[in-house]
Amino acid sequence: MKYGVIFDMDGVIIDSEPIHFACEKEIFKRFGIAVSDEEHNRFVGTSDETLWSHMDSRYGLPVSITDAIQLTKSLYMGYLEMNPIVPIPHVPELLAELHENDFSLVLASSSPHEQINYILENFGFKRYFQATVSGEDMKAGKPDPEIFLKAAQMARVDPWNCLVIEDSHHGVTAAKKAGMKCIGFLNPNSGNQDLSQAGRTVHSFRDISTEMIRSLLKPD
Repeated sequence: MKYGVIFDMDGVIIDSEPIHFACEKEIFKRFGIAVSDEEHNRFVGTSDETLWSHMDSRYGLPVSITDAIQLTKSLYMGYLEMNPIVPIPHVPELLAELHENDFSLVLASSSPHEQINYILENFGFKRYFQATVSGEDMKAGKPDPEIFLKAAQMARVDPWNCLVIEDSHHGVTAAKKAGMKCIGFLNPNSGNQDLSQAGRTVHSFRDISTEMIRSLLKPD
């Protein structure tokens, strides 16, 4: 039986949530809005459009939502290009192991295509993934399951034979709604995320194996 493993990117492939937070805080400062860390953390795993639509509705932005999104992309890409980036420990080994064991791998991220492609190319991970899916192309962001259902379609694997690896509450909720199994990665840099709906939680990718994934994907 063919199994699919769907990886989130931010906070899973790369420890990038602190970069997103820093860029967004810089924009909050430029826009003159005071956003608490508690409120900010609620948008981990969501798209830029979700974040800035909320901020516009609550605070009123001095620019359009489209312009706020473009500024976020520009600051983030500028950081990546000026600073060395590395994958989260043990992710390369897990990707290679899953690939060698004939799992269908798809990356499904709320981030834009430009960021997804930049990171996968820099890490040399493109060869592992059958496809990538961006929140840019979705009508609804996480916790809506659309992005994961699209990922399963692109993997040509039934949703109930797919497992998602996520670090955010919204991502785990989306996986659950998609009818998929989920491993929650407890990344301390992703804020205080409720991953209780995940079938298993880990503190390190060293704790994930093909055997664990197959066990979680076995029919109940």
